[in-house]
Amino acid sequence: MKLTTVQQKLVLHWGEMGTRWGISRTVAQIHALLYFSPEPLPADEITDVLQVARSHVSNSLKELQTWGVVGVVHVMGDRRDHFQALKDVWQTFEILLDERKRREIDPTLKILRETAAMMAEDKTTADVFTKERVDEMLGFMESVDAWYGEVRRLPRAARVKLVTLGAKLSQLLR
Repeated sequence: MKLTTVQQKLVLHWGEMGTRWGISRTVAQIHALLYFSPEPLPADEITDVLQVARSHVSNSLKELQTWGVVGVVHVMGDRRDHFQALKDVWQTFEILLDERKRREIDPTLKILRETAAMMAEDKTTADVFTKERVDEMLGFMESVDAWYGEVRRLPRAARVKLVTLGAKLSQLLR
């Protein structure tokens, strides 16, 4: 496979954005390559196209499979595993949001709850300022977490509508 100029630009950009999101550049580039590829690709072809080590490709594919955004498919007459990304952008986005929540929001909530409990038990260890900051951050994070949970429980069509109506909602709320 030879990347078109557009595909190359998208794959490189995905890699740059991945590093900003705390995802390995290779993982992000492989996801982009598979997302923008019309056909499933075997690992050796991914290695050739991206010019990265086979071990990086292998580990990155495992990570993407663990998240559920890349799957294995079999091609008639070819014994190798081929990989393809989910083509549903909404499903992919929601999976990535869930993963970010699991990795970033949930541990932060856990620490904030633990420190709030520590300060409530032993009033001598926490100054008033720190307690106020922790309580404010905990309240905010719990609100965000509860809102996210409510939105995720909506049917998908309602979530799509919520996003597409976002600008109109903000005008209404002003």
